[in-house]
Amino acid sequence: MHQPELEILHRDQYIVAINKPAGLLVHRSTIDFHEQHNALDQLKAQIDAEVFPVHRLDKPTSGVLLFALDREYAALISEQFRNQKISKRYLAVVRGHTDEQGTIDNPVRDRDAPGKPRKDATTSYKTLAHIELAVEVDRYPSSRYSVVEVTPLTGRRHQIRQHMKHISHPIIGDTSYGKSVHNKFFHDHFACQRLLLHAQRLTLTHRGTECTIEAGGYDQPFRRVITHGDWIWTGKI
Repeated sequence: MHQPELEILHRDQYIVAINKPAGLLVHRSTIDFHEQHNALDQLKAQIDAEVFPVHRLDKPTSGVLLFALDREYAALISEQFRNQKISKRYLAVVRGHTDEQGTIDNPVRDRDAPGKPRKDATTSYKTLAHIELAVEVDRYPSSRYSVVEVTPLTGRRHQIRQHMKHISHPIIGDTSYGKSVHNKFFHDHFACQRLLLHAQRLTLTHRGTECTIEAGGYDQPFRRVITHGDWIWTGKI
């Protein structure tokens, strides 16, 4: 089956960034060994060049995904990620009405390494919009949701997803940490079956200057949700 071309957000002689679609692996994985497609191989074929991943996004997460075009530069950028020198901004749709802003400081676990100690993790968030729908989804006569801007201050696997669950505001569409009745509601009423988490912006030091890469394009399921007319917006996407 032919795959649509990846949207290239930035390309120069050192790096290339794409807007990764939800549902696409970053690279081949033994966890999803049945998957035929991944961003690394697809991008390599699309631009006819070797590419080297410097970070990753979860398979169901969309947004800015960065690659280097040689091993040496990949090592330099990876070091920025390890030293938390790269800032990342995500958008998420979550259950409930979140506080105006907050910081979550709670160790997270690696689902693929059971028994290993949790790792320190910190995430900040800011509420951009909220909505209350006159629909009984769970045990209340109406259902509340929020759009939040999320900034992970550390880089743990599934950090944002675990942290939003920790404060009882799991991300919609999260089959690992969310709640199935809300996921089903968004599937039935918004034709949205994906995890509503999008890596919108990434800022790094590139060739001595600050470089910001944005993925402002949302896929149709995500767009259908955030353009619903009843959202009350207090911030900007």
